[in-house]
Amino acid sequence: MNAFPHNIHNGHEHFHRLKIGVMGSASGPQTLDGAARAKARLLGEEIGRRGHIFINGACPGLPNDALIGCKSTGGFSIGISPAFSEHQHVHDYMSPHEHDMIIFTGMGFMERDIINIRSSDGIVIVGGGIGTLNEMTIAYDEGRPVGVITNSGGISNHIPHVIEDLCKREVPPNMVFDDDPVALLTKLEIAIRAFPLPINEDGRVVDKKEGRG
Repeated sequence: MNAFPHNIHNGHEHFHRLKIGVMGSASGPQTLDGAARAKARLLGEEIGRRGHIFINGACPGLPNDALIGCKSTGGFSIGISPAFSEHQHVHDYMSPHEHDMIIFTGMGFMERDIINIRSSDGIVIVGGGIGTLNEMTIAYDEGRPVGVITNSGGISNHIPHVIEDLCKREVPPNMVFDDDPVALLTKLEIAIRAFPLPINEDGRVVDKKEGRG
């Protein structure tokens, strides 16, 4: 199990299992790409093997392929559902419910994304379309470590272009990239260790004096 000090409060180190959020294409052509699905499953397997807690949006597609991989190695999983109830989750959102725990936010997709990201110590993007791009920008703005599985379709090879060329910002040092899900997860673990999470919602401003965000 890969656990390491994450928070320090009153001089005492607090240890807990890392929570890794997996975000990516829930529908669309990327979900039919065998290579992307294999990478998502391998990512989930590795999260389970390392003893991390797996989080996704309790959705189908590539995040669910990762969930299947995680469960195959005995990992513990949490789904952050946009639905109000299990009935709505299954019948209205038509989403899987094989997680060990599902949190029913009742917030819909957009607001659910924020809960998903804030519940994770770091997130991994595989494939991805408009919804995943939204998740990436939330994570970017909030200073959350991000790992991108490149060559997995969708937005996976275009994130630096979006950040640098279109938005005229910098790719942050806690954003890492790799084709290999196993190598990427190692890079993300290092980024989580190296860069403390913001402690305020507007951490880029409020936490700046503490070197956060």
